Amino acid sequence: MIHMVKLSVGVASVEELESFRNERAHWWGADYGEDVHVHRTRMMPRRAAEMEGQSSIYWVIAGSIVLRQPILRLDPYTDEEGKNYCDIIMSRDMVRTVPYPKRPFQGWRYLDPKDAPPDIGANENAGALQIAADLARLGLL
Repeated sequence: MIHMVKLSVGVASVEELESFRNERAHWWGADYGEDVHVHRTRMMPRRAAEMEGQSSIYWVIAGSIVLRQPILRLDPYTDEEGKNYCDIIMSRDMVRTVPYPKRPFQGWRYLDPKDAPPDIGANENAGALQIAADLARLGLL
């Protein structure tokens, strides 16, 4: 299993990303007829078989990974000009994670499960992990 990490470009907060859930699929004509969140990216992951139904996309907002969404499946899409894309079909559920600093990058990257930040409230150490993440973001850890 492998996760994906992606910058949420142009989004300043978790609440703003949540507000886009209903709009984004319609921007590209990607209506899957389900209650899902769709994000279109240029490249199909080579490790797609390891991701579908078992991984999450971890979203970077304002320089930190702050939430994840379970990936249901990855569907190929070809536009009218013949360009190939990958539609990432995700659960609408957004699970907040302990914030983890992440530098800017283009596209998406694989994220090893051992390197993924834990969900907030996933364990009794979530408060301590939150403090550690804040200190790391400030360069104090």
